[in-house]
Amino acid sequence: AVCRGGAGHQFCRAGRFHLSGTVTEPATATEPEMTYKVAISFDRCKITSVTCGCGNKDIFYCAHVVALSLYRIRKPEQVKLRLPISETLFQMNRDQLQKFVQYLITEHHTEVLPTAQKLADDILSSNSEINQTHGAPDPTAGASIDDENCWHLDEEQVREQVKLFLSQGGYYGSGKQLNSMFAKVREMLRMRDSNGARMLTLITEQFMADPRLSLWRQQGTGMTDKCRQLWDELGALWVCVVLNPHCKLEEKSCWLRQLRKWGDMDVCPLEDGSYGNELPNITDALTQSSNHSQDSLTRPRRTVFTRAIEGCDLHWQDSHLQRIISSDFYVSPSYQRDGESLLFNAQGQPLWLEHVPTACARVDALRSHGYPKEALRLTVAIINTLRLQQQRQLEIYKHQKKELLQRGATTITNLEGWVGHPLNPVGCLFLTLTEACRLEEENCLEISDAGDAKPPVYQHVPVATGCQDSGESYLSLALEVALMGMGQQRVMPEGLYAQDKVCRNEEQISARLQELELDAVLVQALRKQCILLLEGGPFSGLGEVIHRESVPMHTFAKYLFSALLPHDADLAYKLALRAMRLPVLETTAPSGDVTHPHHLVSVVPSRYPRWFTLGHLESQQCELASTMLTAAKGDMLRLRTVLEAIQKNIHSSSLIFKLAQDAFKIATPADSNPDTTLLNVALELGLQVMRMTLSTLNWRRREMVRWLVTCATEVGVRALLSILQNWYTLFTPTEATSIVAATVMSHNTILRLSLDYPQREELAGCARTLALQCAMKDPQNCALSALTLCEKDHIAFETAYQIVIDAAATGMTYAQLFTIARYMEHRGYPLRAFKLASLAMTHLNLAYNQDTHPAINDVLWACALSHSLGKNELAAIIPLVVKSVHCATVLSDILRRCTMTAPGLAGIPGRRNSGKLMSTDKAPLRQLLDATISAYINTTHSRLTHISPRHYGEFIEFLSKARETFLLAQDGHLQFAQFIDNLKQIYKGKKKLMMLVRERFG
Repeated sequence: AVCRGGAGHQFCRAGRFHLSGTVTEPATATEPEMTYKVAISFDRCKITSVTCGCGNKDIFYCAHVVALSLYRIRKPEQVKLRLPISETLFQMNRDQLQKFVQYLITEHHTEVLPTAQKLADDILSSNSEINQTHGAPDPTAGASIDDENCWHLDEEQVREQVKLFLSQGGYYGSGKQLNSMFAKVREMLRMRDSNGARMLTLITEQFMADPRLSLWRQQGTGMTDKCRQLWDELGALWVCVVLNPHCKLEEKSCWLRQLRKWGDMDVCPLEDGSYGNELPNITDALTQSSNHSQDSLTRPRRTVFTRAIEGCDLHWQDSHLQRIISSDFYVSPSYQRDGESLLFNAQGQPLWLEHVPTACARVDALRSHGYPKEALRLTVAIINTLRLQQQRQLEIYKHQKKELLQRGATTITNLEGWVGHPLNPVGCLFLTLTEACRLEEENCLEISDAGDAKPPVYQHVPVATGCQDSGESYLSLALEVALMGMGQQRVMPEGLYAQDKVCRNEEQISARLQELELDAVLVQALRKQCILLLEGGPFSGLGEVIHRESVPMHTFAKYLFSALLPHDADLAYKLALRAMRLPVLETTAPSGDVTHPHHLVSVVPSRYPRWFTLGHLESQQCELASTMLTAAKGDMLRLRTVLEAIQKNIHSSSLIFKLAQDAFKIATPADSNPDTTLLNVALELGLQVMRMTLSTLNWRRREMVRWLVTCATEVGVRALLSILQNWYTLFTPTEATSIVAATVMSHNTILRLSLDYPQREELAGCARTLALQCAMKDPQNCALSALTLCEKDHIAFETAYQIVIDAAATGMTYAQLFTIARYMEHRGYPLRAFKLASLAMTHLNLAYNQDTHPAINDVLWACALSHSLGKNELAAIIPLVVKSVHCATVLSDILRRCTMTAPGLAGIPGRRNSGKLMSTDKAPLRQLLDATISAYINTTHSRLTHISPRHYGEFIEFLSKARETFLLAQDGHLQFAQFIDNLKQIYKGKKKLMMLVRERFG
C-alpha cells in the first residue's frame, strides 16, 4: 500500500492528533488499483482508534493504516498541520458557517442528510439534550489530559477470531493461531501495554463460552489434549498478569473478581484435567503435606484459574525481595555470616525461600512484564536456595542412609513435582538464564532448508554478583537448575492428563538441554550435579532407594548418559543403570507378560493410582537400554551389566524382543564381522522372551520364534544344539517341530554354517530326539512333522510311526490321520497308508446331505488305495465306508470307480491279481450297492419333506442318477419301479411334482 504525498491532514492540540489521508493499493495482475480513505487518532504517542475504507477487520491494523502511519513517521514535513476544526469554525462569520455546512452536506448528502436534519431539529428545540450542554464535541481535538489512554484494540474482532478458532476445534492450525494470540498477549505485557490484560480477558470470555465445555461435562469425557494445553496456557498467563509487580490495587481486585466469577462456573475446566484429584495450594504446598492423603471429595475444587486467584494474594513489598531484584550487589554484612541466617547463604549471597513453583511464577512475571534483569537476579537467588537445600538434604540422608537401605523403602517429600507442574518452574528458570546468554547472530532468524529454526547459539555470561568472583556463568546455572528439576524424586500424579503432562514437559526440557554445546565448564557442572543426584537419597529420583510410586527417570537418564559418555563413561553407566528401574512394576507385577497397563490395574490394589502412561514409560525404559547396548558394543563387561539390568528391570516381552532385535542389528553390520559378545546378548534376550511368552498368547509369537532361530544360527552350531536340547522351556511342541527343527535341518542353515559331517549328524540327531519328544507330547499337531524329520533314520522313523498308531485311536482327528496316511503312501508305504486310512474312516461320519464335505476326496482316495492293494483290502474298507458315509452321491461314485477296474491292478509288486472285474452281486461290492440304494431312498424322502417348486427340476435329475445305481442290481428295474410307485402314493398331494415324475419315469 502506498500513501500519496500531501494526502495527510493532521489536527493537533496538546500532543493529541487526528491524522487522515488517502492510501492507494497498486494494481496487480488480477486486481485494479484501489484507493482507500484512512483516519487515525493518536493520544500521547499511542494509536487509539483507526478507520479505513477497506473494511478489512483484524485485531490490530490493516496495511493501509500502517502505510499512513509510516508515511507520517518518515515524512512529517509532507503532512499539513492544521488547527483543530473548532478553532477554524470559531474564525468564521455567520455566512461562512452557513456556506460551510451546506457544502459539507451536499458533498456527503446520502450519508449525512438524515443526521443533519435530526441535529437541526434538536438545536431549534429549546429543551433538547443538545442545548443543555455548553460547547460541542471536536473529534480533531483529542482527549483531555486525565483521560485513560491505551493502544487501539478491536475488541469485537478479538472475540470473533477466538470464537472462530475455537469452533474449528484444533483443526486447520487453529491451535497454532490461538497460541500466537497468547504470544501476542505476552508481547503486550512485555511492552507494558495495558491492553495485554484486556485482550486476555476477551480471549478468556470466549473460552468460557465454548459450547463444548458443557457437552464434555455432561458426557463426562475429557477434552482433547490440544484443548487442555490451550487452557493451561490461559491459566499460566493469568498468573503472569496478576503478578505484574507494578499493577494498581484496583486493577488487581477487578481481575480477582473476574477470575472468581469464571472459576465458580460449573463448566470451568479443572486444574488436573479431570473432576476430582487436585494439587496442593500455590502458596502453602509445603504445609499441606500432612493431609495430602485426605479424600479428594473434601479437598477444595481447583480450576485452571485457582493459581491466578491465589497469586492475587502475593505482593512485592517484601524488603528483602525488593533488594534482591533491584541490585546485583546485594550481599549480607560480613558479621552476619557466622550465624544461621535464612536470608543469605554462607557466601553472603541472598536466598529467596518461597515455595519453588511460586517463586518461579514471580520470575516468569518479571520476564513477561519486561524486567529481564530483575528476573535474572531473582533466579540466581532461587538457585542459591536450591543448592543450599540440596546440601542439607544430603546431610540429612547421610544420617538416615543405613536405616533407609535396610528398609529398602522411602517416603517422598516432594508432593508437587516441578516437571509437568502447571507453572512450569524448571522451564521458566532455564529460559530466563539461557536468554541472558543467547548470541543474537545476524542471521539467527533464518530458517534452515528443512524449515526448522536453527538451534540457538549460547555464550558464557558471568553471573553478576557482589561476592568474590564465583567464576560461574548463567549458562552453567541453566544446566544445573534443569538437572536439579529433572532429577527431583516426585510422586506420579493422578489422572491421565497430569501424567501425560509430566512426559511432555520432560521431553521439552530434554530437547532444550540437547541444544547446549557442552564445553569444559558445562561438563564440570554436569558431572558435579550427576554425582549429587546419585548420592542424593530420597530427594533424588536417581538416589539409591526410591518410592515405588515415584516417576521413573528413563528419559532424563538417556540424556545424561549420552551427554556424559564422551567425558566420564563410568559415571554415565552408573547413572543409566541406576535409572533402569521401574519400581511400580517390580513389587506387584504379575508373572508373564505385562505388555499392557490394564494387566496392572487388576493386580495393583485400588489404593495405588492407575499409571495411564505406563506403556510410554516402558518404551522410554527400553530406549535407555537400547542406547546403553549400542554404546557398550565390543565391551564384554559393560554388555554383561546392561544385559543383567534389562533382565531384572524390563517386564514387557515385546520390549525385550525389540531390544534383542536392536542388539542383533548392531552386532551384525553388513560391512564387517559380527560382534560375538553383542550377538550373545541378543540371543539371551531372545531366549528370555521365549520363556516369558511360552504360556501366554502373543500374536507376534511366530515372528519371535523364527527370529530366535535366525539369531542362534548367527551365533553358531552350539547355540542351535542348545535350543534344540532345551526346546520344552522355550517352545510349544508345534513350534519346536514345524518352525525350529525344520529351519535348523534346512539346506540353507547347513550352507550358512558350512558344517562338516559329524556336526551335521549331531544336529540331525538332536532334531530327531526333539521330534519324537514333541510327537509324544502332542501327536495331533506334531506327528507329521516328526515323521518328516525322522525320514533318514530307520529306528527314529519306526518310533514316530508307532507313536502315530498309538495316538490314532484316541487323540487324533480323521483329517490328521488322512494327511499322515497320504504322506505314507507318498513315501512308498502303501500298507501303512491303508492302515492309517482305515483308522481315519472310523472317526468319520458323513450325513446324507453333506455332498460337498472336505473329507470326500480323502474317502475316495482311501477306497482307490484299498482297491489298488487288492480284493482283501477292499473287502476290509467297504464295511467302514458303509458305516461312516450316508451320502448317496458319494457312495455311488465309489461304487462306479470300483466296478470299472479290477482290484489290485496297481497294487503291491509280486502279489497275484486275478485281473477280473468284480460283480456287484457278490461280496464285498454287494454290501456297498445295497447301502447306496438305501441311501438314495432315505435321501429322497428327506428331500421331499421340505421341497419347493423351484427345486423340482433338480430333484428329477437326482432320481435319474438313483435309477443308474438301482439298475446295477439284478432286479434293479423292478426295485426302482416299486420305489416310484411308493413315491406317487405317499406324495400324491404334490400334484405338479408327481406329474413330472410320471413324465420321466412312467
